[in-house]
Amino acid sequence: MSMVLRILKNKCILGVATLFVVSTPLAPAQDQSPDIGSEKTPSAAKGIDYLFSYLNMAGTKKAADFTPLTHHERAGIYFRSMVNPLGYMKAGLSAGIDQWNDKPQEWQQGAAGYGKRFGNLVGQYSIQRTATYGLASALHEDNRYFNSGSMGFWSRSGYALASGIVARHDDGSRALSISQLGGVAAGAFLSRLWQPPSQYSAGAGAVSFGLSMASNTAFGVVKEFLPDLVRAISGKRRRPSGSP
Repeated sequence: MSMVLRILKNKCILGVATLFVVSTPLAPAQDQSPDIGSEKTPSAAKGIDYLFSYLNMAGTKKAADFTPLTHHERAGIYFRSMVNPLGYMKAGLSAGIDQWNDKPQEWQQGAAGYGKRFGNLVGQYSIQRTATYGLASALHEDNRYFNSGSMGFWSRSGYALASGIVARHDDGSRALSISQLGGVAAGAFLSRLWQPPSQYSAGAGAVSFGLSMASNTAFGVVKEFLPDLVRAISGKRRRPSGSP
């Protein structure tokens, strides 16, 4: 249990650090408009696109604005997710945490050990995204996050948490996301094939699967309230000094 709690703590620290790094340059980009995505500089626009792609968000669209993905759009989302630098940055940070915790011990320390840990995370992420893309295409599932459009904190939070395990179909209905569950399971269990004996077990794969799903579910709340946070920062920066 203590190991699981430590891993969850590390994931929380990693998530906060990642969001802080990628969101810091976004706030000044909103100085001209309170709406995310409008009147932003090219560099800020690219940063916002990277962030939305990394979090698998449908921009700032609300659930009421949902339209089904075309094959071209679906493929574009997949390929952008595979080359998104934020994914590699997260893998680098996460590999550093594993290196610090000497996990797994068989990979030891030094540059070679870090390289193995980094490659393991990139490989697991690549399998997860590819399997999710294939299953979602076959089942016509859309795992993008759409803002709830609600007002209450608890209703928005409940919607956000549920979004971690559900997907939309072409008619807009929501159901259990087979592609999301299948993709995370593929990444968690197939990555055991190249990992050392201490991690080569169904139990270790199950722990990895559970932690990834818990992280995805928790990040739903971040996705729901992130636009509000950026707008609040933007409004504070735009407000003249001395005004209430």
